[in-house]
Amino acid sequence: MKKPSLSLSLSLSLSLSLSLSSYLDYISCILHKMFSPFNTNNATFSSLLPMDFRWSLGNHENFALQIADATNFYITEKNRNDIKNGSILRLTTSPYQTAVQLHERIQSSSMDAKLESLKDLANASRDITFAQEFINLDGISLLTLMVEIVTVHSFHLSFLFLMDHGIVSWDTFSVAFIKKIASYVNKSAMDTAVLQRSLAILESMVLNSQDLYHKVAQEITIGQLIPHLQGTDQDIQTYTIAVINALFLKAPEEKRQEMAHILAQKQLRSIILSNVIRSPTPINDEMAHQLYVLQVLTFNLLEDRMMTKMDPQDQAQRDIIFELRRIAFDVECEPNNGSIEKRKSMYTRDYKKLGFINHVNPAVDFTQIPPGMLALDNMLYFARHHQDAYIRIVLENSSREDKHECPFGRSSIELTKMLCEILKVGELPSENCHDFHPMFFTHDRSFEEFFCICIQLLNKTWKEMRATSEDFNKVMQVVREQIMRALTLKPNSLDQFKSRLQNLSYTEILKIRQSERMNQEDFQSRPILELREKIQPEIMELIKQQRLNRLCDGTCFRKISSRRRQDKFWYCRLSPNHKVLHYGDLEESPQGEVPHDSLQEKLPVADIKAVITGKDCPHMKEKGALKQNKEVLELAFSVLYESDEYLNFIAPDKHEYCVWIDGLNALLGKEMTSDYTKSDMDTLLSMEMKLRLLDLENIQIPEAPPPIPKEPSNYDFVYDCN
Repeated sequence: MKKPSLSLSLSLSLSLSLSLSSYLDYISCILHKMFSPFNTNNATFSSLLPMDFRWSLGNHENFALQIADATNFYITEKNRNDIKNGSILRLTTSPYQTAVQLHERIQSSSMDAKLESLKDLANASRDITFAQEFINLDGISLLTLMVEIVTVHSFHLSFLFLMDHGIVSWDTFSVAFIKKIASYVNKSAMDTAVLQRSLAILESMVLNSQDLYHKVAQEITIGQLIPHLQGTDQDIQTYTIAVINALFLKAPEEKRQEMAHILAQKQLRSIILSNVIRSPTPINDEMAHQLYVLQVLTFNLLEDRMMTKMDPQDQAQRDIIFELRRIAFDVECEPNNGSIEKRKSMYTRDYKKLGFINHVNPAVDFTQIPPGMLALDNMLYFARHHQDAYIRIVLENSSREDKHECPFGRSSIELTKMLCEILKVGELPSENCHDFHPMFFTHDRSFEEFFCICIQLLNKTWKEMRATSEDFNKVMQVVREQIMRALTLKPNSLDQFKSRLQNLSYTEILKIRQSERMNQEDFQSRPILELREKIQPEIMELIKQQRLNRLCDGTCFRKISSRRRQDKFWYCRLSPNHKVLHYGDLEESPQGEVPHDSLQEKLPVADIKAVITGKDCPHMKEKGALKQNKEVLELAFSVLYESDEYLNFIAPDKHEYCVWIDGLNALLGKEMTSDYTKSDMDTLLSMEMKLRLLDLENIQIPEAPPPIPKEPSNYDFVYDCN
């Protein structure tokens, strides 16, 4: 039976100078005075205290204090100064004693007692102080032995919480343990909670150890994971895709193509499209992230071809160029008769019509990396699968004047390079991004189809611009803008993407650019420039106040670890007097502002020495899965305080990153230099300039706004355009 604990609300101002042992003795005296008038045999009062405490505290090392909130974190010498005055504390057994008791209880012969102790262990394991004590008792080994007989949710939860502290290496686990966890995933009927945690354990194993990747890959096949995607539980689907992504990410280069082939055979894409993307259940952030990771890893399979130069002497590669010529001009076998010079002249003429830069040996065009051989692959796919459109584009341009023709070969090479840049082929996925595109899950060859749509767009835009060869780069800029604007609308299918592009003609792009230019109109005359300089300090002060107000509102940050999960959050906000940063862990993402009182930790602004960003941050120097990638580096920053202490952040997005960097620099009296500040400065300055330059002569501006007129008795005068 568990010992009851005692909760106390105490004024801590008397005791912060004491050690924790002295503090416990101090509480002992208080309780002795509180309960001395009463009979200690009285059950009402005696039941409030642990058995050892009913007469005296005894050895204070057997007891400890906890924060009496949802976290139940133990108070230690490291965090004792962060306790707020008036906080409610709980007097309970020490972490070591609790660990010993739970270590004994989970070995009980009674299954009911064993299950109850595992639930308590799951709750206690969130605290790193307890976790350290339990692990020191070889608790992890005990749990791995118990996996043979216990299949309850609390076991897996305890295990994950203990491992999340990073105290024990994942490499210590046996093949038998991996097989048992994998068996829970491979069973057709399994408790949902156990299945979730088993998938999470496997994901963590794969991400944290290359050796464990090989062991897990032997136990889990794609075919065994597919059924979990065909259900309706989005959490199970999310964990399943996370395991697939982890296996994909850690697979050796030579095995990724093989794995992609297996995924295609098992129709993973169509299963995800039907059961996840087109499911009536809205896609949550974690699922969106996993779909984004899968999208990135799939496109990264193109990196090898993108970085492979064409060998002009390779006959198989040269045959692809011959095939492009054959399809375009309906040329069958080469005639044996005729001189070599005549045949060379014929080849040169046709390669010129195909739009290659090097008319004599077009293979040289594909020695540029990127896009390398990927461009040639795209051209061949377009020629074979969209033959009519391919022939039309080639013949249409070959019949134009030389200066007005849109060179198909050159355009395809540059377009492929552009699409790789847009989709960031070759870059690791970001830990904070949810930017997946449903249309890429609608086709097995989505990149090639994407290219086919865009090459036809390029040819159409070339004609609309009446471009010449000198305008090639201008056309490519317009095409890039058209593609980016269409992707921003997140089309659900490739046909929808194509339709969106039809609405973004060159004329429409010009209208959009003109509108944006008018909104960003700049005045260059000397009096206007002087007025700008006069107004700028006022605008900068306004931006500074806005940034500080946003810091006062606070932001929820995600805790990034090797096992990325949506239930790891912490919150940070600035006090209203701009003197203290309050922060603390959260159980779940908040639905609004988090009160200062609920944030246990605090950092005085006066103690902040510097703000560090990017790769110089301590948490970006750590080695871990998905850590070292460009997007995370761009969102990382750290606050240096005291001598070598850091508070590490990874902003949820670029906007929040700029807000916090600006706000922290403002607190330190430094210049705000973020892109967001520059954008705000331009917008507010433009508005203020236009207001001040309004011609208001002989116009009387009322002090109060005019009254809103009453609603009409009916709306019969409204014309229905339909």
